[in-house]
Parts: sequence; C-alpha cells; structure tokens
Amino acid sequence: MSMLSHEQLAIEEGKRAQAGARKTPSQPRSAHTVGTILEGAAHILELHGLEGYTTNAIAARAGVSIGSLYQYFPTKDAVTIALIERESLDLVREATEALQGQDHRRALRQLVETAIRYQLRRPQLARLLDTEQGRLASLMPGTAHAAAMHAALTGFLATYPGLDPARAGRSASDLMALISALTDAAGRVETEISPSLADPIEGAVLGYLNAVSGTVAQPCFGDNSAVSELRSHTACVRVRTELSTNQGHT
Repeated sequence: MSMLSHEQLAIEEGKRAQAGARKTPSQPRSAHTVGTILEGAAHILELHGLEGYTTNAIAARAGVSIGSLYQYFPTKDAVTIALIERESLDLVREATEALQGQDHRRALRQLVETAIRYQLRRPQLARLLDTEQGRLASLMPGTAHAAAMHAALTGFLATYPGLDPARAGRSASDLMALISALTDAAGRVETEISPSLADPIEGAVLGYLNAVSGTVAQPCFGDNSAVSELRSHTACVRVRTELSTNQGHT
C-alpha cells in the first residue's frame, strides 16, 4: 500500500463531500456493515481486478443489499477511498513507530521493511489500490494518519545528520514518494521480504539523503563489504540522476 503523499492533504472541501461516505457509522452494527462492505470490495479487487469491481459485485460479496451499500457509500469511488484509508491506517502507525528510534540508519531500515511488508501482505490488492489512489488523488480527503506520517518523517529528518532542518518537510514528501514507488515495483515481482528486496530500496533512500545532506551513510546490509559499498554508490548515482532529470522537466 502506498504511503500517502503530503500533497493529498490540501483537497477542496466540495470534492471531499462528493467522494466521501454518505453515512458515518456510529453504532457497532453499522460499523460492522461498513467493515463487511470494505472487505467485500477488497476480495473483489483481488479475485476479479478492476474489470469486475462494481457496486453490485461488492454488495453480493459482502452479503448486503445494494441499498444498504448506498446508505454508506454514494459511489464506487467512495468505497475505494474508504478502502485505501483502511489499508493505510496500520501502515502509517507502524511506520511512525519505526521513526521513533534514535539510530537514524536502523530507523530507516525499519521504515523500508514496514512499507515492504504491507505491500506484500496482499500484493494484488496493494497494487490495484495504488493505481486507484493515483486516479482518485483529486478526490481523496485529507487524513489524520497521512498527516501524522508526514509529520513523523519530517521530525525524524529534522535531526538527520547534515540535512538542513528547513528542508525536512520537502525531503519527507520526496522520501514518501520514493519508498512508495520502489515498494510498488518490488511488489510486482516479489512475494516475501528478503535482503535482496529491502537492500536496494534502503540504498536508494540513503542515496537520496546523501545527495541532499552531503553525508555518506552506509545501508544496513550487514557488513561493509565492497559489494555493499557498490550497491550504496550505485543507488546514490541513480537517485542523483533521477533528481537531475526531474528538475530538468520542472
């Protein structure tokens, strides 16, 4: 599941109302119904993809009437947005906890592994929700846990060696986008967390931080072998190149 971009926190109120849930569940029974609908939606995406993802299919899978579904969600997009929010909640909580560590390098490693773990937990669902999140970005409501993720990463980077605290917020947005893109790509070909999966992503994160802070941090590959140094150097060069390319298009 993608780590939500900080830019999604500045959405117009009218668009929020258009895509948001129609009825907020206040009773345990209502909350259970909403949870059942969202899990039904998740199963439809996993089993049938976007082609079979309809409100009728979601209601049938959830075992509720289409009328009951529309009591809580006015559109299919509203169901999808709520599902994205549900899947993001635990990811943001664990990622925020990882950033509380005093060891910057180890905290970054834990952040990367947390993002990978959630991407691979239900990989088909995560990939499709990443696609839908991009499509629905203009309708996505600002969320407390997305803001908390950005705030935690900003606070962490404000104390990162060599990094100007004034650019911590911008770097937090950059890293959220970088980690999301790389874990999404990795989730398309991998099925479980391994050093071969986590190491390059960590290397790219450290490469970015090296580029913007002027420090040289080694990844948590285990030892300081020539292979580890080569991986770190390669990641740094790759990120520098991508940043230069992106800046050239702005």
